[in-house]
Amino acid sequence: MTESFLPYDVAVVGGGPAGLASAIALADAGARVALVARRAAYADNRTTALLGGSTDFLERLDVWRRCAGQSAALTTMRLVDDAARLIRAPEVKFVSGEIGMEAFGYNIANRDLTAALESRADELPGLSRIEGDADTVRTGDSDVVIHTTQGTSLSARLVVAADGRQSLCRDAAGIEVKRKPLGQSALTFNLALGRPHRNASTEFHTPFGPCVFVPLPDQRCSVVWVSKPKEAERLMALSDDDLAAAVEKQSHSIFGRVTVEPGRSLFPLAIETPNKVAKNRVVLVGEAAHVVPPIGAQGLNMGLRDADDIARIVSDAMRSAQDPGAEAVLGQFERARRSDIASRTFAIDMANRSLLSELLPVQAVRSVGMQLIGAIAPLRRLAMREGMSPSRRRSS
Repeated sequence: MTESFLPYDVAVVGGGPAGLASAIALADAGARVALVARRAAYADNRTTALLGGSTDFLERLDVWRRCAGQSAALTTMRLVDDAARLIRAPEVKFVSGEIGMEAFGYNIANRDLTAALESRADELPGLSRIEGDADTVRTGDSDVVIHTTQGTSLSARLVVAADGRQSLCRDAAGIEVKRKPLGQSALTFNLALGRPHRNASTEFHTPFGPCVFVPLPDQRCSVVWVSKPKEAERLMALSDDDLAAAVEKQSHSIFGRVTVEPGRSLFPLAIETPNKVAKNRVVLVGEAAHVVPPIGAQGLNMGLRDADDIARIVSDAMRSAQDPGAEAVLGQFERARRSDIASRTFAIDMANRSLLSELLPVQAVRSVGMQLIGAIAPLRRLAMREGMSPSRRRSS
C-alpha cells in the first residue's frame, strides 16, 4: 500500500470523550487537527457525572445541547457512613442551591456523550478523521510521525495522547508512569427504581469502598459499587434478581424495589500518575494523564479540563506564530495541569484510605471532618465549590 504522508498542526490519538473533546476544541481554536481513532460505539453502560465546569466547556464546543436531554440533574449529594464501625461519621448532605446553582452537574451515559461529541466533530472542516489505530509513534525535533494499522502515515507538530492508560504515545515520548494497584474493584451497572431519586446522588461508605447511586433520566440510576475483588466478582456473577436483592439491602431500600438493567462492567482500581504530562511534542489527556478511583466524579471531569487547557494554550501559541509543539508551549500545559491533577489525585487517595482504614484515630479524624463540613456552612460551601472545579479556574 502506498503511504499518504499528511502534515497537521495537532494529531489527537484516541477517540474517547477526552480525545474527542480535545480534537473539537483544538479545531474550534483554528488548528489543523487529525483525530486518529476508530469510529466505534461506546462499549459499555457506564455513565459520567459532568460537573459544572465540564458542562460549561461542552456548551462552548456546541456539544451539550445535543445530549443534555439524555442527562439527569444532580441537585443533592448525600454521603452516608455505612461501615458499622465503632466510630461513624454523620450523614452529610450537599445541596446545589446553597451555592446558588440549579445543579452541581448532570449524569449522562458515556455512549450518549460520545455520540454528541462525534456529531460535533463531523461538522468541523478543520478536523480530519483518520480511521484506525496508531501503530507506531516516533517523536522528532520538529514533528511527530504516526503510522496507523490501516497504512496511513501523518505528521503533526504536537500530539495529544488520549489513548488511555496503556498509551502508545506516552511511551513514545519517554514519559514514565507510577502505578499503584488499590486492591479494590468497581462493579458498574444501571437500575430502574421503584421510587423517585429526586435528583439526589447517594454515596454509601462501606468498609471496602463507596457504593454510589447517581440519578439517570426516567426514574433510573447508575451504580458504582466498589469492593474487594473477590466480592466484586461474586456480585458480578449474580443473577439480575439476586443482584437487585443485594442492591436493595446495600441501599437500605431507599429506592424501593429495583430492577437491574442489562450490561455490567467490572474493573480493578488503581492510581496511575505520569512523572510529566508533556514531553517531546506530546501532551497527555484523560487516562493517559491520570487514573484515579471513581470517587467524587473526578476522572472525566479532569480529562475535559485537560482538553480545555491544551486548546487554550495551543490557540494562544498559534496566534503569536509559535510552534504548538515547542518546549515553551509544553511547559505551559505542564504548569496548567500539574497542580490540578496532583491535588485531585491526593484528595481521592486520602478519602479512599480513610474509608478503608481500621485505625480508630483515622476513623475519628474522618468522623470529625465530616461533622465539621456538615455543621459549618462556609466550610460546606467551600467543599462544594472545590469539588466542582479548582478555585483557580473559577477566578480566571
